[in-house]
Amino acid sequence: MEAAQVRTKKRVSDHGEVLTGQREVNAMLDLVKHEAERIDSRFLEPACGDGNFLTAILERKLAVVEKRYGKSQLDFERYAVLAVSSIYGIDILPDNVRDCRRRLFELFDANYTRLFKGAGKNKCHEAVWFILERNIIWGDALTLRTVDEKPSYIVFSEWSPVNGSMLKRRDFTFSELLRHEEAMQAPLFPGLESKDQLPLFSDIGEHVFIPTPVREYAPVHFLEIARVGA
Repeated sequence: MEAAQVRTKKRVSDHGEVLTGQREVNAMLDLVKHEAERIDSRFLEPACGDGNFLTAILERKLAVVEKRYGKSQLDFERYAVLAVSSIYGIDILPDNVRDCRRRLFELFDANYTRLFKGAGKNKCHEAVWFILERNIIWGDALTLRTVDEKPSYIVFSEWSPVNGSMLKRRDFTFSELLRHEEAMQAPLFPGLESKDQLPLFSDIGEHVFIPTPVREYAPVHFLEIARVGA
């Protein structure tokens, strides 16, 4: 496998930045091949760099979308947007965030343009970019906060398909989602959970915790999300 990539010694010293090589990325993704090729399977890279892992995941997802829906532009658009919406990243360096968003967008655009050439819709491009701006975050995964001019808790948007062409957006703080993961490890016996973890049980007895969104939006057509979103 090729060696990990280093941009500058200062970036390694200051931020521990080492970029994983493409062959190593693909070898690791092959270990979770089924999930990496499932269109709606969500991935979060908490130190995403400029997107080596995330672009490889999106490439696999878009290959599945093309194979299944490449003959129908509307279906390709719908599922390509869903594939993009399933990918999340955080990085502490603003140039990495910018480059990661760009690489993901350009990967989508290359596939979309190749299949439909001059028939591509501006609304579809706008929807993809709108999602990437909310899914790829300039922040610190250790503090769970953004590192921009006005630091605040990192918020991720969940994008759920509703009735075919509609998308429902719900926003969650990263800290709440992590609390959800912690609750999944809590005891299964009633009365032993901590007060701030309220586990429920599924109909097959599995331990379930429902995180609370900080904001919910009415479902909108997936091509309109950039025009009605905030």
